[in-house]
Amino acid sequence: QVQLVESGGGLVEAGGSLRLSCAASGITFSRNVMGWYRQPPGKQRELVASIGSDGGTHYADSVKGRFTISTDNAKNIVYLEMNSLKPEDTAVYYCNSLIYVAVRGKDVYWGQGTQVTVSS
Repeated sequence: QVQLVESGGGLVEAGGSLRLSCAASGITFSRNVMGWYRQPPGKQRELVASIGSDGGTHYADSVKGRFTISTDNAKNIVYLEMNSLKPEDTAVYYCNSLIYVAVRGKDVYWGQGTQVTVSS
């Protein structure tokens, strides 16, 4: 059974930094691609960063150069280091397995997420 617990969000001024964490269970990191998604107010959820079992990473253009995704495979934790934050980064942030999301579709389980609010 998949469980995802995101934490680390908060209110920060533009230009500031935050580090998000996601504790995952029921997902084997070595056989998955893990990702951080975000859902801005009134908008669809979007993928912003992913990391494969080989450590390869991909980022949305909007966060490239500012966000860094990493994992601690021993602890099954996914991190998202966010620097130079902008007001448009304001959203609820979620983690998940890209494979799990693709397979389960609309029935996919999401954790509670963590709110990130960037003030201008």
